Amino acid sequence: PNSSMQFLFQDSVRLLLGHFASQGIRAGECISLDTKHILAWVKENNPKAYVETRFDKTKQPKGDQDCKLGCKRKHNQRSAKEAQATPRSNPLPATGLSVGEFYWGYGSGTVVVKVPDFGEFVLAELTQTFDQADVSYFFPLMHKTEEILGFKPRFGTFDAAFDAWYIHDYFHRDDDTQAFAAVPYSEKGGYKVNERKFSPEGLPICKAGLPMPLEFTYRDRTVSIIEHERGKYVCPLRFPEPAEQPCPINHEKWSKKGCTVAMPTSPGARLRYTLDRECQTYKDIYKQRTAVERINSQAYAFGIERPHIRNGAAITNLNTLIYTLINLRLYQRLRQNR
Repeated sequence: PNSSMQFLFQDSVRLLLGHFASQGIRAGECISLDTKHILAWVKENNPKAYVETRFDKTKQPKGDQDCKLGCKRKHNQRSAKEAQATPRSNPLPATGLSVGEFYWGYGSGTVVVKVPDFGEFVLAELTQTFDQADVSYFFPLMHKTEEILGFKPRFGTFDAAFDAWYIHDYFHRDDDTQAFAAVPYSEKGGYKVNERKFSPEGLPICKAGLPMPLEFTYRDRTVSIIEHERGKYVCPLRFPEPAEQPCPINHEKWSKKGCTVAMPTSPGARLRYTLDRECQTYKDIYKQRTAVERINSQAYAFGIERPHIRNGAAITNLNTLIYTLINLRLYQRLRQNR
């Protein structure tokens, strides 16, 4: 059972936290979180093997009954050569676009802590099938992190895949204005960086520069991975009472009751847009994200990416043991340098 492996892994974390505490260091104030793809040992992942339906998620590979089909990265941008004007005599087909790398397999998510001048170690880890999104690792891993540390980290560093309102909301503190999540901005919803503004009261500002009042709230269970409260903000010249003057910029939606915005009422929804990503504090925190990349490199050297085992339970145990070994190697270096 993986609980046996977790006993070893959590004890390696306990050794490291105890060592740093003896040095007067409180590790875990800042964490990094990322995921690593793992290829299942099946012929569907072998480009040299003939498979009639290689990427059909309804046809489970016989070599591994637990793995799932997923995409490592996905985009719709053409290469520089493909981006040239399409000739009329020889048009480029849609299949020429690079849309991603598909694999049958699993994913491993890790929470990593960097201790300056000492190194980094894995604080929590989780293995799932490859069809799970990156953000699905966040809440389970943060729950484990809080159990191990006994407190919530003040800072978190992530890549752009984790730019979601609930991640910013998790690190928001009413009593600690310096705590935040260092996440690059992702243009979700069609808004560019620094394009959406808010009033001092937290109301979104329309293109005419007017704060939009809240008309009503509702519970949403479909937009995000968690249920949350969303609000509908409407044109201030239409609600709560119609104004005599028209829209100062004659917006295209003025004839249709004006502009409307639907967004979560949580402070994290505003922090996505208002976070100052150019300040030195943000840059210093975001630099610590390289710690999880170094952990992934060590795990890759131990063979985590292409394991020669054929079921999810074994792969989960192998991942836990790999991260345990990475932690123990750091602990060994600390003892040798003491």
